[in-house]
Amino acid sequence: MRKAEVLNQYPDVDQQLVRSLLEEEVKRNQDKIVVLDDDPTGVQTVHDIAVYTDWSEESIRRGFQEKQKMFFILTNSRSFTEEKTCRVHREIAENLEKACDGRPYLVISRSDSTLRGHYPLETEILREELEKRHTWNFDGEILCPFFAEGGRYTIENIHYVKYGDCLIPASETEFAKDKTFGYEAFSIPEYVEEKSRGRYPASEVICISLNELRSMNYEKIEECLMEAHNFQKIVVNAIESSDVEIFVTALYRVINRGKHFLFRTAASFVKAMGNISDRQLLTKEEMLIGHSCHGGLIVAGSHTDKTTRQLEELKKIQNIHFLEFNSDLVLEGDRLFEEAKRVTKEIEILISRGITTSVFTKRHLLIREDDTPEAALIRSVKISEAVLSLVKNLNVKPAFIVAKGGITSSDIGVKALGVRRAIVLGQIQPGIPVWRTDESSRFPDIPYVIFPGNVGNDDSLYKVIKVLTECKE
Repeated sequence: MRKAEVLNQYPDVDQQLVRSLLEEEVKRNQDKIVVLDDDPTGVQTVHDIAVYTDWSEESIRRGFQEKQKMFFILTNSRSFTEEKTCRVHREIAENLEKACDGRPYLVISRSDSTLRGHYPLETEILREELEKRHTWNFDGEILCPFFAEGGRYTIENIHYVKYGDCLIPASETEFAKDKTFGYEAFSIPEYVEEKSRGRYPASEVICISLNELRSMNYEKIEECLMEAHNFQKIVVNAIESSDVEIFVTALYRVINRGKHFLFRTAASFVKAMGNISDRQLLTKEEMLIGHSCHGGLIVAGSHTDKTTRQLEELKKIQNIHFLEFNSDLVLEGDRLFEEAKRVTKEIEILISRGITTSVFTKRHLLIREDDTPEAALIRSVKISEAVLSLVKNLNVKPAFIVAKGGITSSDIGVKALGVRRAIVLGQIQPGIPVWRTDESSRFPDIPYVIFPGNVGNDDSLYKVIKVLTECKE
């Protein structure tokens, strides 16, 4: 554990110079950036960017035609089995090659800033499929889980999660104990070795230090990247956006010299790669179109302790109705979906009366004796299907929808709301993005707030709803 004050102990850099050098390299580079998002929270740092919710050749072709340098494809693969994520990533690689029409592109596998997900499986499949179709091979894979908005920092190759005034190694948090994607490794190089089952030893991982970045030693960083070979892993330490911007500038330079990389990163790296500008947090007027007399809907599927504390804090806002969805009924056959029907009817009555309603699953992780990761994931998917039915079968249009949790927000956005292409408006709070639903969706032109289960302070959900409703304490 470290005191958070360590974040202020590194020398400052000339941020204006850093950004101007990055802008120069981005303009010089002609690659389209395709971001594969394993849940909908990867747009936490961007704005005015298109998100496609399927990976068909048609959608990817539209993505390549977007004016912006970057577009997102939502895979939601963190909810997939290993077999399904293999199949989907093979399909994506094939459709990328068909749809790009010869235009060069970079692929970023955007994943969780606490290192959960199908790693190294997803990038290994992409490497295999894309190398089949090209005469070159990938020299390296960039790992950068830094995400300042969520309090995720990498120092001396150890990834930390900020809790109050302390930085806790990610390996010692609840996220590392995930039933499906858990890990024990203390440092990121050790994580690579653990997850690859020794195929990529920690001792062979290239690490870009904060000292190298803060000294703006672009030549040294470029040398390290030029030495990468045979899909060698490269860890980027970072505690501020400028650290990633310095690295990305050096990265673009070696890409333009013929080096090839895949990327497994959190959202802050994506923003730097696209040179996406900062913007202020969204206001109610920017999100809500017209006037609705209906209440909004908050759906909390995430069972993390952080989400539970945020729900408790939300109770400080008056006139919000709280409904518990008994997700434990997943163990009792059809009773889970009977519960969903009951809760849906209550939601309709409440929001039609102008009452914003918060519905949430049981506040604990359901554990069974002799459980397996696959069984836990399948059970989680069943609960997600029941939760999404709360929106899919809703016959009253809410003024807005807030979805809490990665799987929850993906299922509601894609399967319940039927969004095919959304525009990311920006963020309503740091690390909490907002989509504008498209005309073909179930509830067009409403703000859809994607609230990750592992992001924010205890009062972040409270602040989100206060903005949307302008409620007073």
